[in-house]
Amino acid sequence: MIGLARRMKRAGLLGINARNASYQMLLNDRRRYPLVDDKVKTKRLAEEAGLAVPELYAVVAAHWQVKRFEQLLEGRERFVIKPAQGSQGNGILVIDSRMYHGWRKADGTMITDEDLHYHLVNILSGMYSLAGQPDEAMVEYRVDFDSVFDQVTYQGVPDLRVIVYRGVPAMAMLRLPTRASDGKANLHKGGVGVGIDLTTGMTCGGMLHDNPIALHPDTGHQLEGLQVPGWQNILRLSARCADLTGFGYLGVDVVLDRKRGPLILELNARPGLAIQIANRTGLELPFARIDAMDPEECSLEERLDMARQLQPEAAMESASA
Repeated sequence: MIGLARRMKRAGLLGINARNASYQMLLNDRRRYPLVDDKVKTKRLAEEAGLAVPELYAVVAAHWQVKRFEQLLEGRERFVIKPAQGSQGNGILVIDSRMYHGWRKADGTMITDEDLHYHLVNILSGMYSLAGQPDEAMVEYRVDFDSVFDQVTYQGVPDLRVIVYRGVPAMAMLRLPTRASDGKANLHKGGVGVGIDLTTGMTCGGMLHDNPIALHPDTGHQLEGLQVPGWQNILRLSARCADLTGFGYLGVDVVLDRKRGPLILELNARPGLAIQIANRTGLELPFARIDAMDPEECSLEERLDMARQLQPEAAMESASA
């Protein structure tokens, strides 16, 4: 155990207590948390700043609106329903098409109008919200994801998570849906995390349930060596999100749409730490290098140049090494 602890320390692995005490609590103003905890506020904030986000079709904030749901959609048949204050992908419903007295979900199964209305009522009741408080349901554009990741995706929409530290993109990964995750890219539900080289935007390894893997569990295709298109633009969007919120420690989730390019999916003031396993290195290493470069008074372009200089200095060894 002592040897494992030393290897983890040498790799700069950041634990949850250190994350909370040394980064999240110190760098993120609690008064600004509603900007990222409420996805409606996040979306409107991003739109005002001219950042690309999935179009918001409607917000269901009261029970009387549930009965008028179809009218609120204005004839749209493909959309995503999300709890405005949800987390970890809970409560998200992806609809592919309208059927007679019902809807077809992205996985091909059917739900009735009553089922969908009941789901909306559950969201309003706070079933999926962070603190169990009454919530709102967002209805937004369903992303038509870029085909570049077709061979390593099972049904759902893959996304990208970028950790931004003091305005500098510090680490990134690709998150891929699997059969076990029910087509969602969330890692805790069984999605795959794939590390990304910050300089090139090339994938460099994968993980599933905190264990390293080389192939997607459902498609069998190689996870390493995939080029993320528009990578520099993704880093730029991520850094701008940090400027927008004022957070010094931020997770930025981006999705690649086939026609619209990179879209900001959501922001997270408490991003998880599994990204370190996907990248085979800890967050403390790039954080220390960013601190040494002192980005406080730097421009956006200067901070992006710093990100390009962040190469992992030590890979995490497996526990069995």
